[in-house]
Amino acid sequence: MENFKTLNMDEGLVALKALAGARLVDVRTPGEFAEGRIPGALNIPLDTIGPGTRTALPDFATPLFVYCRSGMRSRAACAKFAELGYGEVCDIGGILDYAGPQER
Repeated sequence: MENFKTLNMDEGLVALKALAGARLVDVRTPGEFAEGRIPGALNIPLDTIGPGTRTALPDFATPLFVYCRSGMRSRAACAKFAELGYGEVCDIGGILDYAGPQER
C-alpha cells in the first residue's frame, strides 16, 4: 500500500497552486534539471533523498508535489519522502506530460 497520492500532471499542478506553502520537487539529475524545468521547482535528485533532505525541506508538514522525466523516479522518490516522514506527498508523474513553459 502506498503512503502517498498520485495525480496526473495537470491535476497535480492545480492542487499545488491551491495549497499554501506547497513545494514542487524535481527529482531528475542536476543536468536534466538545467536543461529545462517547471517554473518554481526545487531540484532534489532521487539518489540524494535521505536524512540530509531536511536541509532543503525542513518542515515535514510541507506538501510535496514530485515529478521526474517519465514518472518512474517520481514514484520511487515519493516512497522515500514518505518513509522520511513527510506527511503530504503527491506523485505527479513526468515532465514529458507538462505542456507549459519551462525555466532554464
